[in-house]
Amino acid sequence: MENNDLLEEARKYGFIQEQQVWLKPFMNYPARRVGDVKESEDDSLVYFAKRYEMFRDKVSDLLARIEASENKGSFLMKVLHMKEQIGSYDALGDFEQLYHTLAGAEAAINETIKQNREKNLASKIALIQEAEALRDSIDWQETTDKLKDLRGTWIKTGPVEKDLTEEIEERFRAAVEHFFERKKSFFEDKKKMQNRIYDKYRDLISQSVALQNSEDWEVTTAKLKALQNQWKEVGGTLPRKTMTRLWTDFRKAHNHFFERLKKKINNEKNESRSKYYETNYERKKELVEEGEQLLQRHSLSDAVKRAKELQAEWKKVGPVSPEVSDMIWERFIKACDRVFEMSSLEHYIRKRQQAANETYSETDDLQARINALRDFIKSDKNELEVLEENLGKLSDTPGNEAFRSMLQGKIRNFNRKIGTKTAMIEMFRSQLSAISR
Repeated sequence: MENNDLLEEARKYGFIQEQQVWLKPFMNYPARRVGDVKESEDDSLVYFAKRYEMFRDKVSDLLARIEASENKGSFLMKVLHMKEQIGSYDALGDFEQLYHTLAGAEAAINETIKQNREKNLASKIALIQEAEALRDSIDWQETTDKLKDLRGTWIKTGPVEKDLTEEIEERFRAAVEHFFERKKSFFEDKKKMQNRIYDKYRDLISQSVALQNSEDWEVTTAKLKALQNQWKEVGGTLPRKTMTRLWTDFRKAHNHFFERLKKKINNEKNESRSKYYETNYERKKELVEEGEQLLQRHSLSDAVKRAKELQAEWKKVGPVSPEVSDMIWERFIKACDRVFEMSSLEHYIRKRQQAANETYSETDDLQARINALRDFIKSDKNELEVLEENLGKLSDTPGNEAFRSMLQGKIRNFNRKIGTKTAMIEMFRSQLSAISR
């Protein structure tokens, strides 16, 4: 839409009052201020009309995604969130139309959810009937497989209405558990008739359990390996379920001992790693402390040079403990940022003075720096807004992860640089205040 058309649209839905841009009331929403006049009134109205177009495009994009998706219910919260934004988004346009559009999408999604839950109820009732038909079966393995399949299908089937959930869950669980309780009783009865092979396995398990907490590492390792060889030599046959249970108990005792042995070895390695981390941490603290003092101890040009040297030295230092890694890095990069931002500011001020062929007073010089930093921050925030909008539009697909990480990194950098410039403004303000006093 051309700027003239945008201006006409903006005037239709907004107005200027006391150098503030206001959105007219609509529906139950009162008139509210959406921003300030920055340059001209017309430019400000067009700006907020364009912001409305951006918001409208987001709504259109969401509706298109809903239309293309099979799982429309997953978009309900996004629709509600965007509908909620109607009352707070700073722009000028036909928000009433967007509200009704989103309300229609919300109603359609709720209807879809209702239909899906009715379909899910019919599916789960069918699963319950199948499970109840199998509850008294004596075909243990085949019925076990069938009930496991029914469980898997039950889990994958979506929810039903909340007031029915407990009842149908209990019916399905009762049918399945009835069969497995009978199956358990059958094999427990059969277990009583096992021969000496079963007793031999139990004896090997008991010996293993007795050794599992030993701290005589070398001797116990040899004994447990001997028991493993004896286990292989027992021979004979047992029901698969019983054999699995016995083997699990036997392996559990052995795993317990060897996990303890592994932990002992790892602890010894970790002690060495901790010392390595601590040495690196101390070195990085030294680099941070020097970086934080660069502007106090050196001329600006020497500080920039030394900051670059510190960055090169930082790369040569090994890793530190993950618990402090982010913290120490943030301190270091902020210290370097402060030096580089100060250098960029001085370069900008010097060129400006040369171009104007004038010399600033101390007060004018400080004010010029504050104004320049404000302009830099404004530019940074504009860039940051574009990055955040691009990130918001990025779909949640694996193919976008690399680009998402890149955008998130840039956003963090801009936020950090804005923070550095803001701190510099406060410093110059304090100096200006001191001169005034």
